[in-house]
Amino acid sequence: MSAPAISVVVPTFNGAASLPALLNSLWSQRTAHPLEIIAVDSGSTDGTIELLAGRVQTIVQVAPADFDHGLSRNAGIERATGEFVVLLVQDAEPVGTDWIDRLVAPLIANETLAGTFSRQVPRADASALARAQLRDYPGALTDAWTSRLTGGRREFDALSPVERMRRCTFDNVASCLRRSVWVRHPFKATPIAEDVEWAREVLLAGFGISFVPDAVVIHSHDRSARYEFERTRLLHERLFRLFGLRTIPRRSDLARAMVSSLGVHLGREWRSPAQWPRAAALAVAWPYGQYLGGRLGQSGVTSPRRPGVA
Repeated sequence: MSAPAISVVVPTFNGAASLPALLNSLWSQRTAHPLEIIAVDSGSTDGTIELLAGRVQTIVQVAPADFDHGLSRNAGIERATGEFVVLLVQDAEPVGTDWIDRLVAPLIANETLAGTFSRQVPRADASALARAQLRDYPGALTDAWTSRLTGGRREFDALSPVERMRRCTFDNVASCLRRSVWVRHPFKATPIAEDVEWAREVLLAGFGISFVPDAVVIHSHDRSARYEFERTRLLHERLFRLFGLRTIPRRSDLARAMVSSLGVHLGREWRSPAQWPRAAALAVAWPYGQYLGGRLGQSGVTSPRRPGVA
């Protein structure tokens, strides 16, 4: 029996700096699976399109104003021919030549799984704060796990908001979907968090999702405090609407979170004085983004996504 085909879908935007490493890693995979790569580009102007030409089979172009985390990925998956669809971001770099086989193996072995996702490790030049943030993320653990909701909606509703979110942990930084499940459960239109929303839907439909820690990608960010505030606010709007989660519900909680975060951040970056201003700014940006996002989510107000924030 021949190995099932695999399609890789990568949303791109001005990714010329990081895409060569990603594409080199993909084409170096030692796998029996026939492989195709589909890029979904949303208006790159830095030579990304020229770089992709000849290295991917299909380029889907989306107008910058029309980019949407869910719908733009759907546009790529619609063009996919593989039985399994790997989703990657343009600045993730798979580790090893057997990465695809490791990520896909649980789906081949268990037809009740809807998707799998990779473990993330930080870049060599990542700040201490970025390393610590990733270390605390469930998608950076070293033990495999599978999530299911055997009791369906009743079980989900009985969970706390935090536990609902944990059960639905899924990350399209580096994931793989069973295409037949996606046909019934495509991504929803959303400015962020299309992955955890999809995980919630397929779990409630009776499928499972698995974390595969031995399929590793290099991926981390050291972004500005302004960017992190906007992204955190947007994310926590969605997390309230998906799970009822408010991590910082009151102003008094916000003040305490900022003070404690300042101490933690400076403690982590004490060896790098050049990082202290950013660490201090993030001690305000992250808690305030959580507080405001949860408040907006609870109010029912939908705030716009600023251009460039993803």
